[in-house]
Amino acid sequence: MACMNTVQRLRRSAQVSWTVASIYLGYRRLAWRNRRLPSAEAARRLSQYHRRSAQRILETATQLQGLLIKVGQLIGARADIFPDEYVEILSQLHDTVPPRPYDVIRPVIEQELSAPVEQVFAELAPMPVASASLAQVHRGRLRDGRDVAVKVQYPEIEEIVQVDLQNMRLLGRAASRVLPDLDLTPITEELSANVPLELDFVNEGHNAEATARNFAGQDNIIVPRIYWEHTTKRVLTMEFVDGIKITDVAALDGAGIDRQEVARLVAECYIQQIFSHGFFHADPHPGNLFVRPGPQLVIVDFGLSKELPPGFLQGFVRLISALIAADSAALGRAFRDLGFRTRRADDAVFDAIGEAIVARLARNEEFNRDRQLLLQFQERMLHIFRENPVVRVPGEFLYIGRVIGLLSGLGVQLGSQINLLDLLGAHLTPAQAPS
Repeated sequence: MACMNTVQRLRRSAQVSWTVASIYLGYRRLAWRNRRLPSAEAARRLSQYHRRSAQRILETATQLQGLLIKVGQLIGARADIFPDEYVEILSQLHDTVPPRPYDVIRPVIEQELSAPVEQVFAELAPMPVASASLAQVHRGRLRDGRDVAVKVQYPEIEEIVQVDLQNMRLLGRAASRVLPDLDLTPITEELSANVPLELDFVNEGHNAEATARNFAGQDNIIVPRIYWEHTTKRVLTMEFVDGIKITDVAALDGAGIDRQEVARLVAECYIQQIFSHGFFHADPHPGNLFVRPGPQLVIVDFGLSKELPPGFLQGFVRLISALIAADSAALGRAFRDLGFRTRRADDAVFDAIGEAIVARLARNEEFNRDRQLLLQFQERMLHIFRENPVVRVPGEFLYIGRVIGLLSGLGVQLGSQINLLDLLGAHLTPAQAPS
C-alpha cells in the first residue's frame, strides 16, 4: 500500500507554507506602499492583490489536491471571513480531480475486502465514473448479478489529510499572531471535525440509510442501498442507480422531464430534510444529484451530512419567520439566540443587523420576487456581518447557507421560477409561521 515518505511530507508542507508566507509578505509590502496613496487607489490595489493571492491558492490546491481542494472550497463558501475576491475565485473549485490509475486503486479494494477483485465482482470497470478529492467511484457488478457503484479511497489520502490538517493548524496559529483580524480557527475546526468523518465510509453508509429511512414511502426520492458485506471504512459498495445529472438540461428535456418539477422536487427535498428531519445531506452539488423520469431525485455521497441540534432548528425557524414577517427586532433576537457572537459582546449590534437587513429587503422590490432570494439574502447578510464586529457565525447556519446557495445555483441552471422563501414559508407549521 502506497504511503508518503518523510521527504514527500516535508515537500508538501514546505510548498503550502511557502504559498502562505509569500502571500503574507506580499500583503505587508502592499500595506507599506499604500500608505501614501489615496484611499480609492489603495483599495483598488488591495483588491487586485486579493485576486492574485486567491488565484495562487487555487493553483496550489489544484496541484497538490487532497484536503487542499476542500480548504479552497471552504474559503470560497466563507464570505463572512474572506474578501469577495477570494470567495469568487476559490468557489470555482469543484470536487472533481483527475482519477488515479486502476493499478493504484485495485490493491486498496483487495486489501479492504480481503479477496481478489474477481472473487467479489463479476465485472469492475477500470475507468471510474467519478473522481473527487478523497476517493473515486467505479461501476461494477457483483457475482450474484447486482449492479453496483464502488467508492474507493485513494491509498495515501488519510496521511495527506493528517499532514494538511497539521499544516492548517500551524499556519492558523501563525496567522493569528501577525494578522489579528483574520481568525482561521473556524476553518481548521470545521475541517478537523468533518474530514475524518468523510474518510469513514461506514459512517457515510449509515448517513445514507438514515436519509433513506427519513424518506421511506416517498417514491420520488431515491437513496442507493448499501451492500454492507462489501463495505469497509475505505471501500463503499452500493446499489448502482442510473440517472441524468441534474444540470444536464438537454438530457432532461430529451427525456421529457419537466425541469420546473425537478426544481421544486429538489428544493422541497432539502427543505424537508432541514425542517422536518433535522438531518440533511450537506453537499448537494450537481455531481451528487441525478434525475429519473417521474421525476425522481437520486441522491448520492453522504459523507458530508449534518444533524441539527433541536435548539438550533427552533432558532432557525424563528429566523426564517422573522425574515418573512420583515420583523427586524425578531431577526436580531434570532441571530443572538442562534449563537452569533460579537467582538465586544454588544447585543445591540444584532438589532442593528436586523434593521439593516429588513431595510435592504424593503428597498428592493425585485429582490423580493427573485427566485434566488435566499441566496442573495445570505450574501448580503454576510456582508453586513463583516461590516459589524461579528466574530462567530454558527457552523450549522453556514452549512444550511451552503445548501441554499447550491440549490439556488441549480435553480438558475434549470430555469426555475420557484421562490425558495415561499416554499420555506409554506413549510412552516401554523405555530411557527409569522402572524
